[in-house]
Amino acid sequence: MIILKLGGSVITRKDSSTPKLDTSNLNRIATEISDSSCHKLIVVHGAGSFGHPYAKEYDIGSEINSLEEFTRKKQGFSKTQNSVKNLNQLVCQHLIEQEIPAVSIQPSSFVQTYNKRIIKADLDLISKYLDMGFVPVLYGDVVLDVEDKIKMAVLSGDQIVKYLAENLKPEKVVLGSDVDGIYNKDPKKYSDAYLLKVVTSHNDLESADNTQTVDVTGGMGGKLDELLELTKIGIESEIINASHDNNIKRALKGEKGIGTLIKKMKEKK
Repeated sequence: MIILKLGGSVITRKDSSTPKLDTSNLNRIATEISDSSCHKLIVVHGAGSFGHPYAKEYDIGSEINSLEEFTRKKQGFSKTQNSVKNLNQLVCQHLIEQEIPAVSIQPSSFVQTYNKRIIKADLDLISKYLDMGFVPVLYGDVVLDVEDKIKMAVLSGDQIVKYLAENLKPEKVVLGSDVDGIYNKDPKKYSDAYLLKVVTSHNDLESADNTQTVDVTGGMGGKLDELLELTKIGIESEIINASHDNNIKRALKGEKGIGTLIKKMKEKK
């Protein structure tokens, strides 16, 4: 089994202030997934411009201190949930057009968090779909939070990937981003920055500024945190550039060295 994460920045125009699909990228990625003939696959995608603007506007996940604020956040929650559900429908449609048996799984229908971290999620249905040969498609969503002062939270696709991996034990995790992987420092600031082929801890980075992107779900830093946690239970991940032709197909077929491998540090003898 492989868990494939498609970043919101790859399948949507994330810099858009309104929901906007990157149809060209999504068409190509769906074709690559189909061509890879991956036997057992879960797809998780980010929300991009379909979710982040609403989540940011209504500050979903921050403390609620008044009835007026609660009422406003409920409106924001509903708008965000509806928008990301629309994106998921479009993603599934593109996959189905490539004869991939995609089934939509809405996280807000079965996931609860406490202080923005998953505490409850029934994965039996996902396992059943996998056993029958379907491709479950989950996504970044807003969910109910049992912490009294928060009540609602943004659930990132990256956290979903971590939870699924911890419980379903995939062969590997592939994260398709809009960058080649993780650099030792911000390549936009430093001309001598280089791509790290392997990362085993935050100490491998000379500077953390290249992981501190502005993002309601934590950006690249959030991705790295989740993936480093997976290495503790022996699950390796790779961050690849899904904007480049055939990278998704190559990764699903088992090719290595495409981007940055996140793996466990070797213990010193």
